[in-house]
Amino acid sequence: MKRRPRRNHSPVFKSKVALAAIKGEQTVAELAQQFDVHPNQITQWKTLLLERATSVFEGGEPAQSPVDVKQLHAKIGELTLENDFLESALTKAGVLSAKR
Repeated sequence: MKRRPRRNHSPVFKSKVALAAIKGEQTVAELAQQFDVHPNQITQWKTLLLERATSVFEGGEPAQSPVDVKQLHAKIGELTLENDFLESALTKAGVLSAKR
């Protein structure tokens, strides 16, 4: 019997299977056969979903890292200088037409 290659399931698939297990309309064995995953894996995903369900309703919006506007403006200036330099160098070399 050949071993099946390791599969990586998407978060969407995992949540779909875990929600089906939580609903309880089918047994774990039936779900395992339907979704072609091991019953222990379904139980793990179900437990994980139930443990983390409370985090959905905590704190409103997810925390975002603060944006450093000065750093972004510096990067924009740097890239603008590079583009201007390259444009003038390519125009002088005849590679880039002067009529844009």
